[in-house]
Amino acid sequence: MPVPFLHRLRRACALITLLASGVALSGCAGVSDTIGPAFADPARYELWDCKQLEPERQRLIARTAELQKLMDKAETGAGGVVVAEMAYRNEYVATRGQAHFAEEAWRRGRCREGGTTAAAAAPAPAVAAPAPASKSSGAVY
Repeated sequence: MPVPFLHRLRRACALITLLASGVALSGCAGVSDTIGPAFADPARYELWDCKQLEPERQRLIARTAELQKLMDKAETGAGGVVVAEMAYRNEYVATRGQAHFAEEAWRRGRCREGGTTAAAAAPAPAVAAPAPASKSSGAVY
């Protein structure tokens, strides 16, 4: 066999392997979005109040967006899908899972923007003043 044929065959095999890896890993991307909460602690935000949850939610949103940008950038290069999956996907899935549980705690606590709860934002009902006691009973106090 001539050497150029072997060189082309190796290149073709490498390209097919790379494409197959990319297809296989891109199939995992859709699955990982649904299993994100499996990589996060569901009890982490149970005792957090609204003032603690608000900046945490913002941080998680920003980190998720940052990781998405990094994965998109990595996918533009040669073999980028593989690089994006190996370098960023695990943290992306874990961050999305944390964001899911933070949002759940936010809704459960009936939080509003500004770190307040729905109960704190509602005006308190007016309390009627007690009626003065009558002194007609003749009892001495």
